[in-house]
Amino acid sequence: MTGGSRICYATSDISSQCLKGHNDGLKGDSNVISHRPLTYRGFQIMSHGFLRVFRESRSFSSQAGTKSSGEEDSSSDDGFSELESSTATEAILEVNKVDESVSEHELSEEDLDGEDVEAPHELLSDTEAEINKRKSPRNGVSSALFNAIMAAPALPVSKIMDKWVEGNNVTRVEVAAAMLNFRKRRMYGKALQLSEWLESKNQLTFIDRDYASRVDLIAKVRGLKKAEDYIGTIPESFRNEVIYRTLLANCVAEGDLKKSEQVFNKMKDLEFPLTCFTYNQLLLLYKKTDKKKIADVLLLMEKENVKPTHFTYRLLIDVKGQFNDISGMEQIVETMKAEGLEPDVTTKSILVKHYISGGLNEKAENVLKEMEGGDTKATRWACRSLLPHYAALGRADEVARIWQVCESNPRLEECVAAVDAWGKLHNIEEAEAIFDKMTAKWPTLSSKHYSVLLNIYANHKMLSKGKDLVKRMADSGCRIGPVTWDALVRLYIEAGEVEKADSILHKAGEQNWLRPMINSYLMIMDQYAKKGDIHNTEKMFHRMRQAGYVSRATQYQHLIRAYINAKAPCYGIADRMKADNIFPNKGLANMLAQVDAFKKNAVSDLLD
Repeated sequence: MTGGSRICYATSDISSQCLKGHNDGLKGDSNVISHRPLTYRGFQIMSHGFLRVFRESRSFSSQAGTKSSGEEDSSSDDGFSELESSTATEAILEVNKVDESVSEHELSEEDLDGEDVEAPHELLSDTEAEINKRKSPRNGVSSALFNAIMAAPALPVSKIMDKWVEGNNVTRVEVAAAMLNFRKRRMYGKALQLSEWLESKNQLTFIDRDYASRVDLIAKVRGLKKAEDYIGTIPESFRNEVIYRTLLANCVAEGDLKKSEQVFNKMKDLEFPLTCFTYNQLLLLYKKTDKKKIADVLLLMEKENVKPTHFTYRLLIDVKGQFNDISGMEQIVETMKAEGLEPDVTTKSILVKHYISGGLNEKAENVLKEMEGGDTKATRWACRSLLPHYAALGRADEVARIWQVCESNPRLEECVAAVDAWGKLHNIEEAEAIFDKMTAKWPTLSSKHYSVLLNIYANHKMLSKGKDLVKRMADSGCRIGPVTWDALVRLYIEAGEVEKADSILHKAGEQNWLRPMINSYLMIMDQYAKKGDIHNTEKMFHRMRQAGYVSRATQYQHLIRAYINAKAPCYGIADRMKADNIFPNKGLANMLAQVDAFKKNAVSDLLD
């Protein structure tokens, strides 16, 4: 397998141009990417039916219900659905099987708003993975080391550890439990400090997954460049596939198309055996940047005889659903079953979401009944998924019925889902009542939990209540971070105070320990673009760059729309997009034509 299936695409005058090998690193020119994917002549598809089904409707633009405006799906933080946030995390956890994860985008020094995150299995060490399996779903993993570090949040981890070893043994089990707790709370900065101390003091004999864990943490806290530099310091015997797929997952999580492709091709050059996890990362990448290339990744999987996982199918189902290709989505489900993989709750939840968005409410309700399994008490774990879906269907009676099952002894995630559900049904009073029960039962709620109610207030333009809730958060000692900033930005935008939202985001961006969510920037950018405010739209574009976000088509769509609404030409925009490796689809190309400074019209032709 000597790099035979590299990521490369044909251009109009180059039939196939691939990235050259970089034996001394990842430097060099990226491969040429175009909208015409590379095909494999003479290759017979015979193993996995999922590829055939997916390719039958490969031309996405012709799908019923396809978005024709050229705009990307930005319903979530970065154009990703609920599926992707677990993917990047899953990716890194698979990689490491140590306690690491590559979740979405926040590179945090501390707790990302205190938000609890399930540590991706792929990034956990064997010890951590085993601990993760045994942990209590309610209480998590107990760790004296974690508690000791958290007891002195202002002190560097190194000083705490120097004191800790005076009366305690540092074992892999203890370290693994502490790392899991840090990951669960996205406290990647603390985890990185602990990892660095362990290596510098020779407290643990590092193996490949320990090094991969470090790569992941550095990427999250200090960026991809620093993570790549660190790989060069890892002993060559440990510089294996686990290390590079951890870097790849972080590149994908950042949406860095060029770097992701470079890392993948580097892995091919090094002749690493590539797992489905690695290919899933490419699928995630192209789901975010260019869905037309997904079929090419599936071809590579077929060629290398890599069998799809549950996650692969979920991703393909989600892609079909985004284009409202319901029959294609259902065909993939049938293929999944034929391959011996039964759809789980997560997969069914994705199906329900797209049935609802497609107006197929009866089908959605049938799947929801399957998820319940005839006895809601026996399938209690499904309640947190059922509540928001019934709310989306407008079924207040079903939301009340499901909540009644949980109400006597609710779990935190069920309360959050119920608050959100009643908010969607515009029953603010009920949402507030359940939230009050939450605060009474769990006095130290994170800002993630407060933000659920804050977003409800934003959606209902209840600015005064939103301000009161933020004050309540501060009084409770709750740490405010990206999730809260995002909700505040939405709150002020919905109230028509865009400048105030901009001011909040600017102050948040000045706090070096955390960066705001990309969605916060996009919301404000969209408002300025609608007004044709070129200056402030360009300012937001620049600030996103400063925050470390890779430019994508979405940002350019907002930027070009500002010029269109201002009826002004946009000089050099095509060159800027080219420099960022952004290639316009039909919708974006039409927008570009409207701001072409040198476009001729009938009058200019007469004058010429």
